[in-house]
Amino acid sequence: MAEGKHSKTVTMLVAMVFFMSGFSFALVPLYDVFCEVTGLNGKTAEGPAAISKAQVDTDRTVKVQFLTNLNNQAPWKFKADVYEMKVHPGQMYETSFYAQNLTADKKVAQAVASVSPGLAAEHFNKTECFCFNEQAFEANEGKDMPLRFMVNPELPKEITTLTLSYTFFELDKLAKQ
Repeated sequence: MAEGKHSKTVTMLVAMVFFMSGFSFALVPLYDVFCEVTGLNGKTAEGPAAISKAQVDTDRTVKVQFLTNLNNQAPWKFKADVYEMKVHPGQMYETSFYAQNLTADKKVAQAVASVSPGLAAEHFNKTECFCFNEQAFEANEGKDMPLRFMVNPELPKEITTLTLSYTFFELDKLAKQ
């Protein structure tokens, strides 16, 4: 009798493990769909935006903040040339970021961008961005990397500040993990 209960319990536990494993693999696509539907997560386009000739809204100013992030042990220097800009929606702007490989080895890295609040992400259009491509660095090399962007005039009026955050990842380390 006890042996039958143990087999049933083991069978249920094994089934739960398989169900939980399958569910964990399904979470990534479900999360992407959720973010797309709700506009959450602040993901920006992964390539250049096609910008139509927009009417510049000179009566409105939006503050754009630039944040840079690195892993604490990352052998990089990474910073924005300016930490904040006041922009008119519909007008094209340009700034740049500086990155430096602090090692004696060649390195490859890439920046991943996100915009906050998440609902503003679809209104932040980048036409040129270092984040679109991998960045190769020689030993101890530093370089300025451009960003050209426009805030779409259709950005909801209640959003007066948006934050563009870049996280710089070393691709060599990711490939080895």
